[in-house]
Amino acid sequence: MSESNLTRPSLLVRMRDARDQRAWGEFVEVYSPLVYGFARKQGLQDADAVDLTQEVLRVVSRSIGRLDYDAERGSFRGWLFTIVRNELKDWFAKQRSAVVGTGDSSDARQILEIPNSSDELSGLWEREHQQRVFTWATDRIRSEVSESTWQAFWKSTVENQSGKVIAAELKISVAAVYLAKSRVMARLKELVKSYE
Repeated sequence: MSESNLTRPSLLVRMRDARDQRAWGEFVEVYSPLVYGFARKQGLQDADAVDLTQEVLRVVSRSIGRLDYDAERGSFRGWLFTIVRNELKDWFAKQRSAVVGTGDSSDARQILEIPNSSDELSGLWEREHQQRVFTWATDRIRSEVSESTWQAFWKSTVENQSGKVIAAELKISVAAVYLAKSRVMARLKELVKSYE
């Protein structure tokens, strides 16, 4: 199996070695945008979301050596979500303690505003994770295939255009459209599975 197809447990094992820049690079490539985007959806400004993402990465780097990964006990994604949720709680707690009220009712609402429930956060985290892995995988695949193969896949799968229309636009056969779609979908499933 090539290094680009490493399974999540093997990546976690490799990440225990802080010098394994490839493993950490792969981890950061997939999970930093996920953490950042999740933080932004929780109301953090850009700079705060960047800071929170960095803090999550610090916690992961300090904790990964002690992580005894067992898929039956829970997913890595769940472990990471716990770290993100705890960092968000800390961030919101610091914000509430730092707010100096003016007596305005909007200040009172801001002080009383509580982040989404744990179930809502967990559901959002799962959706964000799926979207991030899809984006990461499609970015990687796009660099691996020809532009016409990519366009045939994208137009048929994402834009839901008919094979006949795509074939005419790209000046390829309808069979080539469906072959391109099939090849890219197979690679997409392979990459996504490597992170499940």
